[in-house]
Amino acid sequence: MCSLVSKYNVAGPRYTSYPTVPYWDQYSFSISSWKESLQRSFKESNASEGISLYIHLPFCESMCTFCGCNKRITKNHSVEIPYLESVIKEFQLYLELFDEKPRIKQIHLGGGTPTFFSAENLEYLLNQIFLMAVKTEDVEYSFEGHPNNTTLEHLSTLSKLGFNRVCYGVQDYNLSVQKAIHRVQAFENVQRATEDARTVGYESIGHDLIYGLPFQTIENVVHTMEKTMELMPDRIAFYSYAHVPWIKGNGQRGFKDADLPTAAIKRQQYEIGKELLAQAGYIEIGMDHFALKTDALYKAQESGELHRNFMGYNSSKTQVMIGLGVSSISDSWYSFAQNLKNLDEYQSLIEDRELPVYRGHMLTAEDLIIRKHISNLMCKLETSWSDESLYFKELPKVLMSLVALEKDSLVEIHSNKLMVTEKGRAYVRNVCLPFDLRLQRKKPETQLFSMTV
Repeated sequence: MCSLVSKYNVAGPRYTSYPTVPYWDQYSFSISSWKESLQRSFKESNASEGISLYIHLPFCESMCTFCGCNKRITKNHSVEIPYLESVIKEFQLYLELFDEKPRIKQIHLGGGTPTFFSAENLEYLLNQIFLMAVKTEDVEYSFEGHPNNTTLEHLSTLSKLGFNRVCYGVQDYNLSVQKAIHRVQAFENVQRATEDARTVGYESIGHDLIYGLPFQTIENVVHTMEKTMELMPDRIAFYSYAHVPWIKGNGQRGFKDADLPTAAIKRQQYEIGKELLAQAGYIEIGMDHFALKTDALYKAQESGELHRNFMGYNSSKTQVMIGLGVSSISDSWYSFAQNLKNLDEYQSLIEDRELPVYRGHMLTAEDLIIRKHISNLMCKLETSWSDESLYFKELPKVLMSLVALEKDSLVEIHSNKLMVTEKGRAYVRNVCLPFDLRLQRKKPETQLFSMTV
């Protein structure tokens, strides 16, 4: 195991999209081309499957040093309503592009800390959006909750609006680790938030855990897993800590590289955590995710409907995902667009009745093929080119690059199919790398991504 870790522990994307953001071609992108792409995709898919909304709520009362999200630290809650008004106005700008009301199948409230906002203000935001849209029958509405400030009122209010899934950021239960990442929360707070969600009737309750954190030991991971099993959330995301202080700024410079587990110990943390989850009845889903057999994520994997986008793994797919709020990313399948990251600039453009998009990418025919292969690998752990529309001229070269992984029993290469083995599941990012033609053609001179192990 250690030799594989040292061999394959390289920098690589997490592939929530293809192309990845650093390889977007901004020269071929324009607001007008983005609008045209979105209109095309909306016409193709709204009636049949609806759309997804990702709403970024950036405010946090304190800085968590493990977090790479776009956020603004403040204890001033007077910022809530002005920001929500901007989000509502942004949605109205998108509605002007469509000739019918969007059918909203998925909503995800992310952050930042969505539960920074009062339940009353979140209700106001969502009611305004629902006035301008149509709810589908089979919805998947979710939000990220902070165990320290998610109240029964938050849970009840959002449940009445159709929300059926909540995910709590737990990370680790050991105080020394919590202090290092500036996220101190008692087990009792997580227990209360989890039990409240069950009482209200949420169909899926998730916990986010992280391995590879500063000062985190194997014993810490075992302890966190044992405490998690006391609550048995429906799904668990068990993420690798991404140490990228050159991107995330001073937040990750509060400790030294020497304070982090070595790559080998980090992999042991994952393997032990994974084994404990399996013993408790959790099934591994794609990469980094685990779910009980009663959860929609497991059912989606079994039925071949598992989907991955900028919101992570989803149990259903929509062709159109509109991102609202500062830094949000939208996806029309044929193109990506990202909002401004600066809050003041974002709100200024909204007031000028302009979409606050500052960069994006129009996918080429080749991009769409590669995107499909990478999506297949991330969601199904296999991909095929038996359909000639999924063949591309560099495929033989890509397969040659995967021979070493085949020799290490991480993949199986067949005449018209590639399969990731159970042993190779932990290295699926490495399997995707040779398919990433944009990265292969222009390898970065400086490190852009976190390590794959």
